[in-house]
Amino acid sequence: MTELQLSSRIEELLVARNPRHMQAARAALQPGYYLRAAQVLRDIAGHVIIGTGFPVAATFETDGPLGAIALYQTLQYLGARPLLACGAPLAQVLRADYAVLELSARDAATAARRARDHLQALQPAAVLCIERPGLAEDGRYYNMRGQDISEHCACFDPYITLASCPTIAVGDGGNEIGMGNIADAIAALDIRRSVTRCDELLVADVSNWGAYGLIAFLAYWRRSDLLARLAPLAILDYLCDKGSVDGVTGQNTPTEDGLEATEGLAVIRELRRLTGFVADSAAATGHGIDTGNDV
Repeated sequence: MTELQLSSRIEELLVARNPRHMQAARAALQPGYYLRAAQVLRDIAGHVIIGTGFPVAATFETDGPLGAIALYQTLQYLGARPLLACGAPLAQVLRADYAVLELSARDAATAARRARDHLQALQPAAVLCIERPGLAEDGRYYNMRGQDISEHCACFDPYITLASCPTIAVGDGGNEIGMGNIADAIAALDIRRSVTRCDELLVADVSNWGAYGLIAFLAYWRRSDLLARLAPLAILDYLCDKGSVDGVTGQNTPTEDGLEATEGLAVIRELRRLTGFVADSAAATGHGIDTGNDV
């Protein structure tokens, strides 16, 4: 199997459930998008900014921070210097355990000025975001129900649009940063689309899983089972203890967009099978994944 074929298999896997019509989004993208995005991170050094945090019910949802933390841990393990960029209250609860770039600007001019300053100071090798609200055509932020959540959203968009380094965005619905790349293709979806563009858009049924797709390629190239070193259940419990909610149910549970955590574990097992780290039988029975060790 070629790397492009592997990418296509990963892209198919990550939208197989299709609860929010990301198969339509996938069809609008040039195949190989996970490969191209992962190549940016392959031998990356220096700072990597990872934006995340979608506000829900005055707190934050589990989808986004879980994937961002998993990618943060992996990149740190591989020698990069990641930072998690997020607004309150997520920034405050993560600060004790991770390098955090706190977002607070809510007007476009202030956000752009602060983004320029941080980009100049940090000189990041890449800027990513995982499940981060993207500005709609009217300059506002909207959730999946079409409700205006702008007053709760610090603006991350300029970190993507003003960066001189490669930019990558992961989304699962159409209202996230990066969806501007395929705005016409998802016009029929019942969502207030984001118009913010990026260099490489990745889609998945749950945005957290997009991080796993990237890590799968890094593991494949390193010949090191990086996905097996993750502890997604422990990260979910950590986020729940900090006050997260499921973005679909609004409940403080260790779930992702209304799905049990076992769904994400199944995705990881299949990614490990595709990249040659577990046999088909192990993937089918759920053996071969250690969910208790952090990267």
